[in-house]
Amino acid sequence: MTLRFRIKPARAYFSADRLLINGIKNIFGYYPGNIFLYKLAFQHRSAALQSGNGNKLSNERLEYLGDAILGAIVADYLFKLFPFKEEGFLTEMRSKMVSRAQLNKLSHKLGIDSYIQTATDNNNHFRSIKGDAFEALIGAIYLDKGYEFTRKIVIGKIIKYYFDIDDLENTDTNFKSKLIEWSQREKRTVEFVVITEKGTGYNKQYVVEARIDKVAMGEGCDFSIKGAEQSAAEKAWNALNSEIL
Repeated sequence: MTLRFRIKPARAYFSADRLLINGIKNIFGYYPGNIFLYKLAFQHRSAALQSGNGNKLSNERLEYLGDAILGAIVADYLFKLFPFKEEGFLTEMRSKMVSRAQLNKLSHKLGIDSYIQTATDNNNHFRSIKGDAFEALIGAIYLDKGYEFTRKIVIGKIIKYYFDIDDLENTDTNFKSKLIEWSQREKRTVEFVVITEKGTGYNKQYVVEARIDKVAMGEGCDFSIKGAEQSAAEKAWNALNSEIL
Protein backbone atom coordinates (compact mmCIF):
# COMPACT_ATOMS: atom_id res chain seq x y z
CA MET A 1 0.00 0.00 0.00
CA THR A 2 1.53 3.31 -1.08
CA LEU A 3 0.06 6.63 -0.06
CA ARG A 4 1.77 9.90 -0.91
CA PHE A 5 1.01 13.30 0.51
CA ARG A 6 3.48 15.98 -0.55
CA ILE A 7 3.60 19.02 1.70
CA LYS A 8 4.77 22.42 0.56
CA PRO A 9 6.08 24.69 3.35
CA ALA A 10 3.42 27.34 2.78
CA ARG A 11 0.66 24.73 3.09
CA ALA A 12 2.08 23.11 6.23
CA TYR A 13 0.32 25.60 8.48
CA PHE A 14 -3.07 24.64 7.05
CA SER A 15 -2.58 20.87 7.05
CA ALA A 16 -4.38 18.59 9.52
CA ASP A 17 -0.93 17.16 10.26
CA ARG A 18 0.69 20.54 10.85
CA LEU A 19 1.87 19.65 14.39
CA LEU A 20 3.84 16.68 13.09
CA ILE A 21 5.03 18.55 9.99
CA ASN A 22 6.26 21.51 12.00
CA GLY A 23 7.71 19.16 14.62
CA ILE A 24 9.89 17.47 12.01
CA LYS A 25 10.91 20.91 10.72
CA ASN A 26 11.83 22.14 14.20
CA ILE A 27 13.80 19.01 15.10
CA PHE A 28 15.61 18.26 11.86
CA GLY A 29 15.34 21.48 9.87
CA TYR A 30 13.32 20.31 6.87
CA TYR A 31 9.72 19.75 5.82
CA PRO A 32 8.71 16.13 5.19
CA GLY A 33 7.60 15.12 1.71
CA ASN A 34 5.52 11.97 2.16
CA ILE A 35 3.83 12.77 5.46
CA PHE A 36 2.14 9.36 5.57
CA LEU A 37 5.51 7.71 6.17
CA TYR A 38 6.16 9.90 9.21
CA LYS A 39 2.69 9.29 10.63
CA LEU A 40 3.22 5.57 10.20
CA ALA A 41 6.59 5.78 11.97
CA PHE A 42 4.76 6.76 15.17
CA GLN A 43 1.93 4.21 14.87
CA HIS A 44 2.63 1.54 17.48
CA ARG A 45 1.36 -1.97 16.78
CA SER A 46 -1.11 -1.68 19.67
CA ALA A 47 -2.90 1.05 17.68
CA ALA A 48 -2.32 -0.33 14.18
CA LEU A 49 -4.37 1.20 11.37
CA GLN A 50 -6.65 -0.95 9.21
CA SER A 51 -5.97 -0.70 5.48
CA GLY A 52 -8.54 -1.15 2.74
CA ASN A 53 -7.41 -4.73 2.03
CA GLY A 54 -7.59 -5.78 5.69
CA ASN A 55 -3.88 -5.46 6.54
CA LYS A 56 -2.85 -3.79 9.78
CA LEU A 57 -0.44 -0.89 9.40
CA SER A 58 2.03 -0.03 12.18
CA ASN A 59 5.62 1.16 12.44
CA GLU A 60 7.13 -2.33 12.65
CA ARG A 61 8.27 -2.54 9.02
CA LEU A 62 9.73 0.97 9.14
CA GLU A 63 11.47 0.03 12.40
CA TYR A 64 13.11 -2.94 10.67
CA LEU A 65 14.30 -0.73 7.82
CA GLY A 66 15.43 2.11 10.07
CA ASP A 67 17.44 -0.28 12.24
CA ALA A 68 19.46 -1.38 9.19
CA ILE A 69 19.94 2.16 7.85
CA LEU A 70 20.96 3.55 11.25
CA GLY A 71 23.38 0.68 11.81
CA ALA A 72 25.03 1.28 8.43
CA ILE A 73 25.39 5.03 9.02
CA VAL A 74 26.85 4.59 12.51
CA ALA A 75 29.21 1.84 11.29
CA ASP A 76 30.49 4.07 8.49
CA TYR A 77 30.85 7.03 10.86
CA LEU A 78 32.88 5.01 13.40
CA PHE A 79 34.99 3.38 10.68
CA LYS A 80 36.14 6.81 9.53
CA LEU A 81 36.41 8.29 13.03
CA PHE A 82 38.66 5.49 14.31
CA PRO A 83 40.85 4.48 11.32
CA PHE A 84 43.19 2.29 13.39
CA LYS A 85 40.75 0.55 15.75
CA GLU A 86 39.98 -3.16 15.37
CA GLU A 87 36.64 -4.74 14.50
CA GLY A 88 35.81 -5.64 18.10
CA PHE A 89 36.11 -2.04 19.27
CA LEU A 90 34.02 -0.71 16.37
CA THR A 91 31.32 -3.34 16.93
CA GLU A 92 31.11 -2.55 20.63
CA MET A 93 30.93 1.21 20.00
CA ARG A 94 28.18 0.76 17.44
CA SER A 95 26.25 -1.42 19.90
CA LYS A 96 26.50 1.31 22.53
CA MET A 97 25.28 3.99 20.12
CA VAL A 98 22.28 2.06 18.78
CA SER A 99 21.30 0.21 21.96
CA ARG A 100 17.62 0.29 22.86
CA ALA A 101 18.35 2.28 26.03
CA GLN A 102 20.31 4.85 24.03
CA LEU A 103 17.60 5.18 21.38
CA ASN A 104 14.91 5.50 24.04
CA LYS A 105 16.84 8.42 25.53
CA LEU A 106 17.35 10.01 22.12
CA SER A 107 13.67 9.78 21.31
CA HIS A 108 12.85 11.61 24.54
CA LYS A 109 15.58 14.24 24.14
CA LEU A 110 14.50 15.02 20.58
CA GLY A 111 10.86 15.19 21.66
CA ILE A 112 9.64 12.70 19.05
CA ASP A 113 8.18 10.41 21.71
CA SER A 114 5.28 12.85 22.09
CA TYR A 115 4.03 11.89 18.61
CA ILE A 116 3.76 8.15 19.31
CA GLN A 117 0.27 6.70 18.92
CA THR A 118 -0.67 3.74 21.14
CA ALA A 119 -3.80 2.03 22.41
CA THR A 120 -3.03 3.31 25.91
CA ASP A 121 -2.02 6.69 27.29
CA ASN A 122 0.80 5.11 29.31
CA ASN A 123 3.72 4.43 26.96
CA ASN A 124 5.76 3.07 29.86
CA HIS A 125 3.97 -0.25 29.36
CA PHE A 126 6.13 -0.74 26.28
CA ARG A 127 9.82 -0.84 27.20
CA SER A 128 11.24 -0.21 23.74
CA ILE A 129 8.47 1.92 22.24
CA LYS A 130 10.50 5.15 22.09
CA GLY A 131 13.55 3.54 20.54
CA ASP A 132 11.36 1.59 18.11
CA ALA A 133 9.72 4.83 16.96
CA PHE A 134 13.14 6.45 16.55
CA GLU A 135 14.28 3.64 14.25
CA ALA A 136 10.99 3.78 12.35
CA LEU A 137 11.49 7.52 11.88
CA ILE A 138 14.94 6.88 10.40
CA GLY A 139 13.28 4.44 8.03
CA ALA A 140 10.71 7.06 7.06
CA ILE A 141 13.38 9.70 6.41
CA TYR A 142 15.28 7.22 4.23
CA LEU A 143 12.23 6.35 2.11
CA ASP A 144 11.24 10.01 1.85
CA LYS A 145 14.63 11.62 1.21
CA GLY A 146 17.17 8.90 0.40
CA TYR A 147 20.30 7.53 2.08
CA GLU A 148 22.64 10.51 1.71
CA PHE A 149 20.08 12.92 3.17
CA THR A 150 19.41 10.51 6.06
CA ARG A 151 23.14 10.13 6.71
CA LYS A 152 23.54 13.91 7.00
CA ILE A 153 20.60 14.12 9.40
CA VAL A 154 21.89 11.31 11.63
CA ILE A 155 25.45 12.66 11.79
CA GLY A 156 24.78 16.40 11.69
CA LYS A 157 21.60 16.62 13.77
CA ILE A 158 21.91 13.64 16.11
CA ILE A 159 25.40 12.20 16.63
CA LYS A 160 27.22 15.54 16.82
CA TYR A 161 24.69 17.03 19.26
CA TYR A 162 23.64 14.09 21.43
CA PHE A 163 26.62 11.74 21.64
CA ASP A 164 29.79 12.11 23.67
CA ILE A 165 32.03 9.65 21.85
CA ASP A 166 34.82 9.85 24.46
CA ASP A 167 32.35 9.11 27.24
CA LEU A 168 30.84 6.20 25.32
CA GLU A 169 34.29 4.79 24.64
CA ASN A 170 34.97 4.60 28.37
CA THR A 171 31.54 3.26 29.33
CA ASP A 172 30.94 -0.48 29.62
CA THR A 173 27.23 -1.30 29.51
CA ASN A 174 27.06 -4.91 28.33
CA PHE A 175 27.18 -6.72 31.65
CA LYS A 176 25.98 -9.98 30.14
CA SER A 177 29.00 -10.10 27.83
CA LYS A 178 31.33 -9.17 30.68
CA LEU A 179 29.90 -11.96 32.83
CA ILE A 180 30.22 -14.53 30.07
CA GLU A 181 33.80 -13.49 29.25
CA TRP A 182 34.72 -13.72 32.93
CA SER A 183 33.17 -17.20 33.23
CA GLN A 184 35.13 -18.44 30.24
CA ARG A 185 38.41 -17.18 31.68
CA GLU A 186 37.70 -18.62 35.11
CA LYS A 187 36.24 -21.92 33.85
CA ARG A 188 32.89 -21.18 35.51
CA THR A 189 29.39 -21.74 34.18
CA VAL A 190 26.90 -18.89 33.66
CA GLU A 191 23.28 -19.29 32.69
CA PHE A 192 20.24 -17.01 32.45
CA VAL A 193 16.94 -18.59 33.40
CA VAL A 194 13.44 -17.15 33.04
CA ILE A 195 11.93 -18.03 36.42
CA THR A 196 8.52 -16.39 36.00
CA GLU A 197 6.41 -14.02 33.93
CA LYS A 198 4.27 -11.14 35.15
CA GLY A 199 1.20 -9.74 33.43
CA THR A 200 -0.18 -10.54 29.99
CA GLY A 201 -0.18 -9.09 26.48
CA TYR A 202 1.64 -5.77 26.16
CA ASN A 203 2.06 -5.64 29.95
CA LYS A 204 3.96 -8.94 30.19
CA GLN A 205 7.28 -8.76 32.02
CA TYR A 206 9.95 -11.44 32.37
CA VAL A 207 11.86 -12.23 35.53
CA VAL A 208 15.30 -13.68 34.80
CA GLU A 209 17.85 -15.11 37.20
CA ALA A 210 21.59 -14.99 36.48
CA ARG A 211 23.25 -18.10 37.90
CA ILE A 212 26.94 -18.82 38.34
CA ASP A 213 27.71 -22.50 38.87
CA LYS A 214 23.97 -23.04 39.48
CA VAL A 215 23.94 -20.41 42.24
CA ALA A 216 21.60 -17.42 41.81
CA MET A 217 23.66 -14.22 41.78
CA GLY A 218 21.26 -11.65 40.37
CA GLU A 219 17.64 -11.17 39.32
CA GLY A 220 16.26 -8.83 36.67
CA CYS A 221 12.78 -7.91 35.48
CA ASP A 222 11.90 -6.31 32.15
CA PHE A 223 9.38 -6.25 29.31
CA SER A 224 11.85 -8.22 27.17
CA ILE A 225 13.94 -11.29 28.01
CA LYS A 226 17.09 -9.56 26.76
CA GLY A 227 16.45 -6.56 28.98
CA ALA A 228 15.81 -8.78 31.99
CA GLU A 229 19.01 -10.71 31.28
CA GLN A 230 21.05 -7.50 31.18
CA SER A 231 19.53 -6.33 34.45
CA ALA A 232 20.22 -9.69 36.10
CA ALA A 233 23.76 -9.73 34.68
CA GLU A 234 24.50 -6.27 36.08
CA LYS A 235 23.39 -7.31 39.57
CA ALA A 236 25.35 -10.56 39.32
CA TRP A 237 28.45 -8.69 38.13
CA ASN A 238 28.23 -6.20 41.01
CA ALA A 239 27.68 -9.03 43.51
CA LEU A 240 30.60 -10.96 42.06
CA ASN A 241 32.93 -7.97 42.31
CA SER A 242 31.83 -7.36 45.90
CA GLU A 243 32.82 -10.92 46.78
CA ILE A 244 36.19 -10.57 45.02
CA LEU A 245 36.92 -7.29 46.76
